[in-house]
Amino acid sequence: MPRVIVTDKLKSYEAAKKKVMQNVEHRAHKGLNNLCENSHQPTRVRERRMRKFKSPGQAQRFLSASGPIRGHFHPKQHQLSAHHYREQLRQRFEDWREVACLKPAA
Repeated sequence: MPRVIVTDKLKSYEAAKKKVMQNVEHRAHKGLNNLCENSHQPTRVRERRMRKFKSPGQAQRFLSASGPIRGHFHPKQHQLSAHHYREQLRQRFEDWREVACLKPAA
């Protein structure tokens, strides 16, 4: 049994805690680092992305096509030096122009 439960300021947490764990202290504070509260953030990010789609299937079709393209233009910048990042991005845009049959940038 935990000593303390830390959540954000959603009022329903307090009511649920009173039913399940009466003797546990409840700290409702937005700034405290609570791993349980933050664990569902990736799910919320996915939900936010899906808002404009009519169905999960439509979102999946779009994201399965756009994911590799986005990955092509967003190399892992934190793993590269500035010089290598710029060079890699220049090369990737050059490859894209070639594949898309676009004129080279002036």
